Amino acid sequence: MNLSSQCVAPSNGQFKYRPHEGAQHTPVSVERQSDFNFLFGAVQEDEVMATLLGPESPWMGGKKRTRNRNILTRIRQSQVVGRGFSRGTQLYESSHLNSDFTRTHIVLKVRTLPLFSSLSLLLVELLMRPTLTTLQKPKMNDDLVKDCLSVLYNCCICTEGVTKSLASREDFVLFLFTLMTNKKTFLQTATLIEDILGVKKEMIQLEWIPNLSGLVQSFDQQQLANFCRILSVTISEPDVGNDDKHTLLAKNAQQKRNTSPSRAEVNQVTLLNIPGFIERLCKLATRKVSEATGTSNFLQELEEWYTWLDNTLVLDALMQIATDEAEHSSTESSDESTLATIPLRHRLPQSMKIVHEIMYKVEVLYVLCVLLMGRQRNQVHKMLAEFRLIPGLNNLFDKLIWRKYTTSNHVVHGQNENCDCSPEISFKIQFLRLLQSFSDHHENKYLLLNAQELNELSAISLKANIPEVEALVNTDRSLVCDGKKGLLTRLLTVMKREPPDSSFRFWQARAVESFLRGATSYADQMFLLKRGLLEHILFCIIDSGCKSRDVLQSYFDLLGELMKFNIDAFKRFNKYVNTEEKFQVFLTQINSSLVDSNMLVRCIVLSLDRFESQTEDVKVVEVLSECCLLSYMARVENRLSFLFRLVNIINENVSCLNTSLVILMLARRRGKLPTSPCAIIGYIDEPYMELDRDLLED
Repeated sequence: MNLSSQCVAPSNGQFKYRPHEGAQHTPVSVERQSDFNFLFGAVQEDEVMATLLGPESPWMGGKKRTRNRNILTRIRQSQVVGRGFSRGTQLYESSHLNSDFTRTHIVLKVRTLPLFSSLSLLLVELLMRPTLTTLQKPKMNDDLVKDCLSVLYNCCICTEGVTKSLASREDFVLFLFTLMTNKKTFLQTATLIEDILGVKKEMIQLEWIPNLSGLVQSFDQQQLANFCRILSVTISEPDVGNDDKHTLLAKNAQQKRNTSPSRAEVNQVTLLNIPGFIERLCKLATRKVSEATGTSNFLQELEEWYTWLDNTLVLDALMQIATDEAEHSSTESSDESTLATIPLRHRLPQSMKIVHEIMYKVEVLYVLCVLLMGRQRNQVHKMLAEFRLIPGLNNLFDKLIWRKYTTSNHVVHGQNENCDCSPEISFKIQFLRLLQSFSDHHENKYLLLNAQELNELSAISLKANIPEVEALVNTDRSLVCDGKKGLLTRLLTVMKREPPDSSFRFWQARAVESFLRGATSYADQMFLLKRGLLEHILFCIIDSGCKSRDVLQSYFDLLGELMKFNIDAFKRFNKYVNTEEKFQVFLTQINSSLVDSNMLVRCIVLSLDRFESQTEDVKVVEVLSECCLLSYMARVENRLSFLFRLVNIINENVSCLNTSLVILMLARRRGKLPTSPCAIIGYIDEPYMELDRDLLED
């Protein structure tokens, strides 16, 4: 993946790597070339079939090029001339900025699109011919299969019509999966399948794939990780959009009509029924990267050029070339002193493993995340706990997941938005999304702690004279995190070090919030309060100058869960917000976007209502009288102010409707709400009629 490429975030939230479309064209300067030479350039016969790595691939006609084979040299050359490795064919060797794109586009459309369609049909028949007849045919040469797949892929790149045509042939799509049993054709097949499924109108059903279980079990770990790229398309629900035709009411009605599970749900069940599938994914997600002597100093240079790599499949091919070079040029000795004397270019494969592993884990974590959000969630949770996914990720946290603090100007991406996420950034975000899905409303969330931290929770409950949470009591301590810190504590540590507007703060806050969601747990709240989380949140909202609405929204939601019904949290709030100036900044942030902060407003209103019923508690009475936030919300005119504005933005967010209803229900419970609908409207609007008149007069 490269930063100049498009990193597409589809509806399911996964960051998918896409090559730089239409990169590096040149003007049509040679007249009356044959169509085939026009497309692929005037090259030698053994170089016609373009592959994943472009014109210098080791898979061209089964012959390896010897010119400029050193990977590091090629990468550095790409940095100098501004040409990176591309998944697709580069149509011409010599490109420049003043290319005649208009003429190229016309020629492609008029002269070559029919050629692409015809060529693709010919190649499909050539590939499938041994399966279309009962007569025994000699097995196709692997090099010929690879060349056919590569040309098909390049046809798909040049015109979407070819891709759609291939996607419409169900028999061909299923046939492609059978080619994945051959390791020599696996990469080309996987790349083509991924692109075809990306445009397929109807989601493929995994149970239709011949011997799927045997196929998956035959994959090595590297192939399985790449196969996850394909699986991500088959297990994620398609995006239905956000227009008026897909309102919550319409979606609810559609769900009632469609009682049968969707294809994505069926595919999820199919995967879970494959023996050993989840266990292997857990091993992939948690395996360590062994670093040979001297490679750590190479990481900085590695991170400068990996942005020219388009995706995991390309990196696989580069790894194979680099491995071949190392085997050819270095001795077989594994002695550390010998490794230290090996030239840097021969240590490249070991260095590449860092980013290689990161890119693999992005795909694997995404699949696990989707399965965690499906109907089989409890089954998946049980398996992830059994195979110690969380302790494994905890052991990788400092050495791989957050081995460095990535500085980036990237923002939080919505659905189907382009982004410039590097593999390192995508890996961190996918990791945080997995934690969010794992913790949200599930008792297994306590696996994010270690044994000592679990004991701390028990001590908090004992001191407060409240019973321990049942989920905490039932937690299997042999499955929790190892080491001095659990995964949640490690996450809090890096969260405090992030720059104010870093989008990592958004995902970090969501992950921590998910730990608190569900039935309110005083012990869970105090565990986080003792680690300074409330002060950190308030600093971000009030003092850091953070302008990102996404980050602020996530922090408002987290603050609401952290403070809800917790008198100690309100006392800490008042201690931090100890001046009128700070309090006004806090209110300004809340009022600037009630869509973002309404969950916090709801938390304050509900907490105030509970505290006002606990007047026999001296501590509660003291905080009620001293806390500026509770005093502010206790005034009727302020609650009416929030209610009036919330009612006027209900159409923007259903959460605002819920907060409005909470305020009205509490007012009714206290006998302060009129009974007739007209009176309720007057109750909301009357205090503002004079204000509206004043504004109109001004």
